[in-house]
Amino acid sequence: MNRRRVDAPLAAAIAAMLILWASAFAAIRSALGVFRPGELALLRFLVASIVLGAISIGCRSPLPQRRDVPTLFLLGGVGITVYHLALNYGEQTVTAGAASLLIASAPMFTALFARLYLKEELGRSGWVGIALGFAGVALITLGEGEAFRLEPGAFIILVAALSASIYSVLLKRFIVRYPPLAFTTYIVWAGTIPMLIFLPGLLLALRAAPWSAILAVAYLGMFPGGLAYVLWVYGLRRLPASNLSSFLYLSPVLAIGIAWIWLREIPSWLSVAGGLVA
Repeated sequence: MNRRRVDAPLAAAIAAMLILWASAFAAIRSALGVFRPGELALLRFLVASIVLGAISIGCRSPLPQRRDVPTLFLLGGVGITVYHLALNYGEQTVTAGAASLLIASAPMFTALFARLYLKEELGRSGWVGIALGFAGVALITLGEGEAFRLEPGAFIILVAALSASIYSVLLKRFIVRYPPLAFTTYIVWAGTIPMLIFLPGLLLALRAAPWSAILAVAYLGMFPGGLAYVLWVYGLRRLPASNLSSFLYLSPVLAIGIAWIWLREIPSWLSVAGGLVA
């Protein structure tokens, strides 16, 4: 089989993944009005852990081998804990659309890391694309305000983009050891454990949280936080990390549309210009 070919099942998986992850930005902004960033991340991935765990048990997924446990915690820490805490903290001050544009810089970083770590090829057009990507990120970072100024929240979201890139490149070396569902389940569990430090605050927040906010976080956990990650692992088994990550450039278009419908948010013209450049 040509592992670089995007057939119908893979195309459907990528499309579903993009839609689910694009919807997450608006859902996060909505839930941050009720939960603090750490509480939101913990609740989201407690839901994901329970749902994925139940499905894995029903499917009789293989247990992780002891030698793989440190790697699973590394992947969970980078791809779940760091990524989602950084994204949540950043979205306190950055609009959902602009956050999606910044996260869309992840393919640029992934291409660099894949070249260094996985020895994936990166031609002249790839280097030009990376240069344009950095220029676009700079415009978005400057544009998330009323004037040309640096937005700290944008830098925090860039940390999330970096962690997503590192996660994808590291993941590529290990995904062949387990089925996508099992691998995703163990990574989500490993990434959720460090966030248990936010449990006391979460329990207090849940007492006053409206059902609409709780349902929004439940959606985040089951679909963008659960199903989409399974689809990502499936995609990485079929495509090089840099190739799959390139599809993330399509996510901001969906995310901006969803944020406009849900939150009535419109990113600044400078952020949109940066997204077009990136």
